[in-house]
Amino acid sequence: MTKPAFSLLIILLICLLLPSAAYAQTYSFSVPDEVVNVYWKEDGSVAIDYEFTFLNGAYASPIDYIDVGVPNSNYDLSSVLADVNGNPVNDISKSPYVDPGIAIGLGIYSIQPAKTGKVHIYIGNVTNVLRIDSSDSTYASAAFSPTWFDSSFVNGSSNITVIYHFPSGVQPDEPRWHEAPSGWESTPLTGFDDRGRITYTWNNPNASASEQYIFGASFPKSYVPDSAVKNPSIFEVLGLSGETIAVYTMCCGVGGFILGIPILSYIGNQKRKLKYFPPKVSIEGHGIKRGLTAIESATLLEEPLDKIMTMILFAVIKKGAAKVITRDPLKLEIIEPKPEGLNTYEEEFLSAFKLEKPEDRKKALQDMMINLVKSVSLKMKGFSRKETIAYYRDIVKRAWAQVEAAETPEVKSQKYDEVMEWTMLDRDYERKTQDVFRTGPVFVPTWWGRYDPTFSRPATTAFPASHIPSGGSLSLPHLPGSDFAASIVKGVQSVSGNVIGNVSDFTSKITSKTNPIPVSTSSRSYSGRSGGSSGGCACACACACAGCACACAGGGR
Repeated sequence: MTKPAFSLLIILLICLLLPSAAYAQTYSFSVPDEVVNVYWKEDGSVAIDYEFTFLNGAYASPIDYIDVGVPNSNYDLSSVLADVNGNPVNDISKSPYVDPGIAIGLGIYSIQPAKTGKVHIYIGNVTNVLRIDSSDSTYASAAFSPTWFDSSFVNGSSNITVIYHFPSGVQPDEPRWHEAPSGWESTPLTGFDDRGRITYTWNNPNASASEQYIFGASFPKSYVPDSAVKNPSIFEVLGLSGETIAVYTMCCGVGGFILGIPILSYIGNQKRKLKYFPPKVSIEGHGIKRGLTAIESATLLEEPLDKIMTMILFAVIKKGAAKVITRDPLKLEIIEPKPEGLNTYEEEFLSAFKLEKPEDRKKALQDMMINLVKSVSLKMKGFSRKETIAYYRDIVKRAWAQVEAAETPEVKSQKYDEVMEWTMLDRDYERKTQDVFRTGPVFVPTWWGRYDPTFSRPATTAFPASHIPSGGSLSLPHLPGSDFAASIVKGVQSVSGNVIGNVSDFTSKITSKTNPIPVSTSSRSYSGRSGGSSGGCACACACACAGCACACAGGGR
């Protein structure tokens, strides 16, 4: 007998970045009742229906987010529905903490301290969940482990009910139940549901919501397509548990394990450092947040910070608030009086460059970015981040199209000046800039001399690109296209090398404030694995069933 590949896990954790500061959360609740209906469907997939009754602690934090692990990555997010006390909630997305998993935001229906709430979560379609029964090849084995919570959160006992609904057509004498969890009745209650399907019901009025319980049953595989029932892996045939496989893997691949894990961990940590925007901006709503500046949009898109710094540098230069004295090291002359209409982040940027000591300047720039991230987070409150990102990416695409469509160097230079900040949002903007200006001259804008200290204007009057008269009779200041493109690209390099230093280290100090790594209190450690797994049954937790099925999941936040 084997245990299921994965275990379905919900861990309540709220890790929201408020506009002002993050705050500590305390969880303490009981689960008086929990009912789980597991529908084994005729197409071989499974639908999972949870009904929880939560009683929040009198002095606990509100329950406003729930992460739900799913059996594997073969699930349909659009099939997920949720409601609180009968009120539908629409904040349903891929979980940033459970992989694979979904995140449910309770929003205005969050369960407040000392209040009771009924949470219903329906996961309508998960495939690759059945295996051939290890004791009878004509049967399909189905195993499932409902959610359990961290014991430090849960108080009291729970009345837990798990109901299996078999596919239509299965006869009363055909299904076979597997060994019941310890402390439960060994024989489930058999019956019929409202559609006439055979049901098995397990109930324990004194169960614990912080313990893992595994249920299993088998039924003739003729009731589902052959393709839906997978053959057991070689590990299942040999009767090897996940723990045994892990031991063999460690023994056979010590060298790779020793070298590979630290490398993968390092890569993961480096990527994590660059994720400075909070994964949840309060309660994500609907619609597009219009009116963001190119720099605010870059923050929302989590562009590298050296690029964002360069965008701000160009912005203050174009507005006549600063002038580059030297590029290496980068020194600015702050022009007084400051022009009107500067954004807060631009003023903070200028203030940072007034500081003489590099470390003081770097710290001030980090504070500027933290404030910028929080400001954008606040502006995004009530709007859809996904829709907004798509909207601004389209602006970037159209900005490049305007530049590339220009038929003369004069018009091309003018258009680039108008949309320069947006073109920089393109992740391939360096190559595109070099390609667009590879040939022909570039008529430089009037502010170019404040950016390039080596550029000398001709004696003739320089007109803004927007005032270039037809006929091109004026001798306007210009550069070879390749020189112009190289100068733009070097702007990022100058900021990166001379101002913020190592981009990853610089960003990690911001990430630690705006998107800190959540403190893990999930019950993943109980199952002997870290994180969820995708399909298959070479799992780290064993199962008490006559076969291996994958109707469970791991993970949590």
